[in-house]
Amino acid sequence: MNFSNKKIIDNLSFQIPEGTTFGLLGSNGSGKTTIIRTLLGIYQPTSGTALINGKKYSPADIEGVGYLPEERGLYKKEITLDVMIFFGKLRGLSGKEAKKRSLEFLEQMDIADKAKVRMDRLSGGQQQKVQLGVTLISDPKLLILDEPGKGFDPVNRRILMGMISQHQKKGATIVLVTHDMSEVEKLCSQILLLKDGKARAYGDLVRVQQEFGGTYIELIYSGRLPESDSFKISKEFAPEHLELQVKDGLSPSQIVQELTNAKVEITLFRPHYRNMDEIFVEIYGEKALKES
Repeated sequence: MNFSNKKIIDNLSFQIPEGTTFGLLGSNGSGKTTIIRTLLGIYQPTSGTALINGKKYSPADIEGVGYLPEERGLYKKEITLDVMIFFGKLRGLSGKEAKKRSLEFLEQMDIADKAKVRMDRLSGGQQQKVQLGVTLISDPKLLILDEPGKGFDPVNRRILMGMISQHQKKGATIVLVTHDMSEVEKLCSQILLLKDGKARAYGDLVRVQQEFGGTYIELIYSGRLPESDSFKISKEFAPEHLELQVKDGLSPSQIVQELTNAKVEITLFRPHYRNMDEIFVEIYGEKALKES
């Protein structure tokens, strides 16, 4: 994808498995929004194809796709409930069903008392809730959510993550654009991390975490830890409370077996991987994480 002879997306190919929550990640300007707008037919690719369910997106597919843009796009001078009903009808719902679903959503998000209030009198977080409701109202099978937690406090962010999980369990495919790496680790099974329009990490989340640092084990034990080529001590929390870095290609179960054979008594054995914040910093640097 080129704009004014500048290459924005460079030789990128990826697939999003149906029924998964897919993290589309990267710093500002990395190409995330360009990818979304190309998928939705707003931009036309310079070369290659962008397909949803095996075909190019068309406005006729609107009922099956829910898109939450980062920039809010609601009618600010209209009544909250009227706005939600309007968008519900655009997505194929009857007026009665759109009103029912709108009221249920407002109740769920704890803003039922704002149903008759003008949009421009809502707080930023409340407007974001309404924008989310407009996105979800038709129960779409594909959800594209660009920074859905923007403006939310921790309580509402937790409610949001529960809603995303609920829709995914119902069979929806979710594309999540976020700078919150904790959300990625809790919700996503697959990720694509972009830098300068290129894929720097792509695929199964755990596999990416292993690729960028391998497997670690938090260990509480008693006895004498054997010298081994299978692992090395990466952190010491306290006597007999360590973090081990496992040699590439070995599994936690192999380490358990080696420790057991050495007569080490294990109280805690907790495998984990590098977190996504650390991987993001490795790819972009500290400054990009603060700015994102």
